[in-house]
Amino acid sequence: MDDVVQVVTVVDSRDLADALVRDAVAARLAACGQVDGPLTSTYWWEGSVETATEWRATLKTTARRATELEEFLAGQHPYDVPEVLTTPVVRGNAAYAAWVAREVR
Repeated sequence: MDDVVQVVTVVDSRDLADALVRDAVAARLAACGQVDGPLTSTYWWEGSVETATEWRATLKTTARRATELEEFLAGQHPYDVPEVLTTPVVRGNAAYAAWVAREVR
C-alpha cells in the first residue's frame, strides 16, 4: 500500500468538483475519486476570517502519478491558492491498491 496516495482538494461548486474528478480519471491521473459536501470551511483570507460552502474531491492515485495529479488540479482550480494535499495510504486492501496502480498506468 505504500504506493497508493489520496489527493484532496476543495472547490466552491459541486459541478466543478465533479468535473475535476471526471477529468482527472479520464486523463488516467487518478483511478477514481469521490465528491462529498457541502462542507462549511472557515479560514483566514486576506486579513480576516472567512466562511464558505465547499465540496471536497478525494482522488486515489499512485505516488508516482501524484505530482502530475497535483499540477492538474492546481491548473484547473479557480482559487488563487488552491488546497491540494496528498496523503499516503499506509494500509488497506492489496487488491484495491493493485487496481489503482493498473488504472493510472
